[in-house]
Amino acid sequence: MTDFVQVSTATETREQAVKLAESVVRARLAAGAQVVGPVTSVFWHLGEFGTGEEWQLLLKTSSERYPALEEHLVEHHPWDKPEVVAIPITAGSPPYLRWVEDSTAPSRNP
Repeated sequence: MTDFVQVSTATETREQAVKLAESVVRARLAAGAQVVGPVTSVFWHLGEFGTGEEWQLLLKTSSERYPALEEHLVEHHPWDKPEVVAIPITAGSPPYLRWVEDSTAPSRNP
């Protein structure tokens, strides 16, 4: 079975997060997405300390599809330098992981 990752990013609004989620799932770059929020972020940006409210987007995909997913997120994200990070999924139920693999198979892409 393929290796899998959970990819996260964040947006300023729920609508932006849902729009990104829909675009990557429709393109079969991710099998599924959860939009979580609002969450409070604490960060440095352009040399200034800040806090803000964001909407987190969690995506499940195969390691093979990650480069295309990252490219899509960076291209369609409203921010210039969005967070796009992948964390390996070290274990999961076999039927779920098969679903992720099947849902993101390049041969099934439109």
